[in-house]
Amino acid sequence: MITDPQDSSSGFTGAASRIITVWALLGGGLLLVVVLTNTFSIVGSVFGVPVPGDFELTEIGVGVAVFSFLPYCQLVGANVSADIFTSGASRRTIAFFTMLASIVALVFAGLLIWRMYFGMLDQKNYDYTTTILQIPHWMAFVPILISLALLALAAFVTLIRDLKVLSKG
Repeated sequence: MITDPQDSSSGFTGAASRIITVWALLGGGLLLVVVLTNTFSIVGSVFGVPVPGDFELTEIGVGVAVFSFLPYCQLVGANVSADIFTSGASRRTIAFFTMLASIVALVFAGLLIWRMYFGMLDQKNYDYTTTILQIPHWMAFVPILISLALLALAAFVTLIRDLKVLSKG
Protein backbone atom coordinates (compact mmCIF):
# COMPACT_ATOMS: atom_id res chain seq x y z
CA MET A 1 0.00 0.00 0.00
CA ILE A 2 1.66 3.19 -1.20
CA THR A 3 0.54 6.34 0.57
CA ASP A 4 1.19 9.98 -0.13
CA PRO A 5 3.66 11.38 2.43
CA GLN A 6 1.89 14.74 2.19
CA ASP A 7 -1.33 13.21 3.61
CA SER A 8 0.09 13.83 7.07
CA SER A 9 0.65 17.52 6.41
CA SER A 10 0.09 18.76 9.96
CA GLY A 11 2.36 18.86 12.98
CA PHE A 12 5.11 16.41 13.76
CA THR A 13 4.26 13.86 11.07
CA GLY A 14 4.03 16.53 8.38
CA ALA A 15 7.41 17.99 9.27
CA ALA A 16 8.94 14.50 9.39
CA SER A 17 7.42 13.70 5.98
CA ARG A 18 8.86 16.86 4.44
CA ILE A 19 12.34 16.23 5.89
CA ILE A 20 12.31 12.61 4.71
CA THR A 21 11.12 13.62 1.24
CA VAL A 22 13.84 16.28 0.90
CA TRP A 23 16.46 13.75 2.08
CA ALA A 24 15.33 11.27 -0.60
CA LEU A 25 15.49 14.01 -3.24
CA LEU A 26 19.04 14.83 -2.11
CA GLY A 27 19.87 11.13 -2.51
CA GLY A 28 18.45 11.26 -6.03
CA GLY A 29 20.60 14.31 -6.74
CA LEU A 30 23.64 12.45 -5.47
CA LEU A 31 22.82 9.53 -7.75
CA LEU A 32 22.59 11.95 -10.66
CA VAL A 33 26.05 13.31 -9.77
CA VAL A 34 27.38 9.73 -9.73
CA VAL A 35 25.93 9.08 -13.18
CA LEU A 36 27.40 12.33 -14.52
CA THR A 37 30.78 11.49 -13.00
CA ASN A 38 30.77 8.12 -14.73
CA THR A 39 29.68 9.72 -17.98
CA PHE A 40 32.50 12.27 -17.82
CA SER A 41 34.96 9.53 -16.94
CA ILE A 42 33.93 7.37 -19.91
CA VAL A 43 33.97 10.29 -22.33
CA GLY A 44 37.21 11.54 -20.80
CA SER A 45 38.88 8.15 -21.14
CA VAL A 46 38.20 8.27 -24.88
CA PHE A 47 40.34 11.42 -24.94
CA GLY A 48 42.88 10.07 -22.44
CA VAL A 49 41.64 12.05 -19.39
CA PRO A 50 39.39 9.84 -17.25
CA VAL A 51 38.10 11.03 -13.89
CA PRO A 52 40.52 9.70 -11.25
CA GLY A 53 38.82 7.64 -8.56
CA ASP A 54 35.53 7.31 -10.41
CA PHE A 55 35.02 3.80 -9.03
CA GLU A 56 35.55 5.06 -5.48
CA LEU A 57 33.13 7.94 -5.99
CA THR A 58 30.58 5.54 -7.48
CA GLU A 59 30.85 3.12 -4.54
CA ILE A 60 30.43 5.86 -1.95
CA GLY A 61 27.77 7.77 -3.86
CA VAL A 62 25.56 4.78 -4.62
CA GLY A 63 25.86 3.45 -1.07
CA VAL A 64 24.85 6.79 0.44
CA ALA A 65 22.04 7.27 -2.10
CA VAL A 66 20.54 3.84 -1.44
CA PHE A 67 20.40 4.50 2.28
CA SER A 68 18.83 7.91 1.65
CA PHE A 69 15.87 6.25 -0.11
CA LEU A 70 15.05 3.83 2.73
CA PRO A 71 13.18 6.35 4.94
CA TYR A 72 11.01 7.51 2.03
CA CYS A 73 10.18 3.92 1.06
CA GLN A 74 9.11 3.25 4.66
CA LEU A 75 7.08 6.45 4.81
CA VAL A 76 5.08 5.80 1.65
CA GLY A 77 4.79 2.03 2.11
CA ALA A 78 6.86 1.24 -0.99
CA ASN A 79 8.87 -1.56 0.61
CA VAL A 80 8.62 -5.06 -0.78
CA SER A 81 5.55 -6.92 0.41
CA ALA A 82 4.01 -10.29 -0.26
CA ASP A 83 0.45 -9.28 -1.18
CA ILE A 84 -0.38 -12.82 -2.22
CA PHE A 85 -0.74 -13.74 1.46
CA THR A 86 -3.00 -10.80 2.32
CA SER A 87 -5.06 -10.46 -0.87
CA GLY A 88 -8.13 -11.95 0.80
CA ALA A 89 -7.54 -10.51 4.26
CA SER A 90 -9.68 -7.87 5.89
CA ARG A 91 -8.55 -4.24 6.13
CA ARG A 92 -8.03 -4.68 9.87
CA THR A 93 -5.77 -7.70 9.32
CA ILE A 94 -3.75 -5.81 6.71
CA ALA A 95 -3.49 -2.83 9.09
CA PHE A 96 -2.24 -5.18 11.81
CA PHE A 97 0.46 -6.61 9.52
CA THR A 98 1.41 -3.11 8.41
CA MET A 99 1.77 -2.15 12.07
CA LEU A 100 4.01 -5.18 12.68
CA ALA A 101 6.12 -4.18 9.67
CA SER A 102 6.51 -0.67 11.13
CA ILE A 103 7.67 -2.13 14.43
CA VAL A 104 10.17 -4.39 12.64
CA ALA A 105 11.44 -1.40 10.62
CA LEU A 106 11.85 0.64 13.80
CA VAL A 107 13.79 -2.13 15.55
CA PHE A 108 15.84 -2.81 12.42
CA ALA A 109 16.72 0.90 12.07
CA GLY A 110 17.79 1.03 15.72
CA LEU A 111 19.96 -2.06 15.31
CA LEU A 112 21.59 -0.67 12.17
CA ILE A 113 22.24 2.73 13.78
CA TRP A 114 23.94 1.00 16.69
CA ARG A 115 26.18 -1.24 14.57
CA MET A 116 26.91 1.31 11.83
CA TYR A 117 27.96 3.86 14.43
CA PHE A 118 30.57 1.48 15.82
CA GLY A 119 31.58 0.55 12.26
CA MET A 120 32.16 4.23 11.57
CA LEU A 121 34.31 4.52 14.69
CA ASP A 122 36.38 1.51 13.60
CA GLN A 123 36.90 3.00 10.14
CA LYS A 124 37.98 6.26 11.74
CA ASN A 125 40.26 4.65 14.36
CA TYR A 126 42.03 2.50 11.76
CA ASP A 127 42.26 5.47 9.39
CA TYR A 128 40.93 3.55 6.37
CA THR A 129 40.85 5.58 3.16
CA THR A 130 40.03 4.93 -0.46
CA THR A 131 43.01 3.94 -2.58
CA ILE A 132 43.15 6.68 -5.20
CA LEU A 133 41.44 9.74 -3.72
CA GLN A 134 42.35 8.97 -0.10
CA ILE A 135 38.79 9.75 1.09
CA PRO A 136 38.35 8.54 4.69
CA HIS A 137 35.82 5.70 4.75
CA TRP A 138 34.17 6.95 7.93
CA MET A 139 32.92 10.05 6.13
CA ALA A 140 30.44 7.97 4.11
CA PHE A 141 28.98 6.66 7.36
CA VAL A 142 27.77 10.11 8.45
CA PRO A 143 25.01 10.52 5.82
CA ILE A 144 24.21 6.82 6.15
CA LEU A 145 23.66 7.24 9.90
CA ILE A 146 21.45 10.26 9.19
CA SER A 147 19.48 8.12 6.74
CA LEU A 148 19.07 5.40 9.36
CA ALA A 149 17.89 7.94 11.94
CA LEU A 150 15.35 9.17 9.38
CA LEU A 151 14.36 5.55 8.74
CA ALA A 152 13.65 5.18 12.46
CA LEU A 153 11.64 8.41 12.32
CA ALA A 154 9.71 7.18 9.28
CA ALA A 155 9.00 3.86 11.01
CA PHE A 156 7.75 5.76 14.06
CA VAL A 157 5.50 7.94 11.86
CA THR A 158 4.10 4.90 10.07
CA LEU A 159 3.61 3.13 13.39
CA ILE A 160 1.55 6.07 14.68
CA ARG A 161 -0.44 6.06 11.43
CA ASP A 162 -1.00 2.29 11.68
CA LEU A 163 -2.13 2.51 15.30
CA LYS A 164 -4.66 5.19 14.33
CA VAL A 165 -6.02 2.98 11.58
CA LEU A 166 -6.28 0.01 13.98
CA SER A 167 -7.95 2.08 16.69
CA LYS A 168 -10.64 3.27 14.27
CA GLY A 169 -11.53 -0.32 13.50
